[in-house]
Amino acid sequence: MNALKWDKVFALEQAADDAELLQELLEIFKDSLQSDILLIEQGLAEEGAIKVCRAAHSIKGAAASLGIVGIHEIALAIEEESRAGGLEIARSKLSLLKSMREELENL
Repeated sequence: MNALKWDKVFALEQAADDAELLQELLEIFKDSLQSDILLIEQGLAEEGAIKVCRAAHSIKGAAASLGIVGIHEIALAIEEESRAGGLEIARSKLSLLKSMREELENL
């Protein structure tokens, strides 16, 4: 869970101190993260920086709202580079993003 850098206190505050609601939000995030990772993979296969950028933007915002700093940082880097047309960070960080997605199962 170290790679995630999850700020659980912040996340719980965002969920109005409702642990059950936080768990529901985490489940929604896990599903959307999986979909966005697939979009990044498609974007990389198509050399489509716009698709990668949109997916990274989605991940970045959702991760930030849940205090998942590690995923937010990676998504931010991918978004910034892909916005400028680059895909190297997305290529190099995709496997890390996938492993972090698996770590989320323990939250």
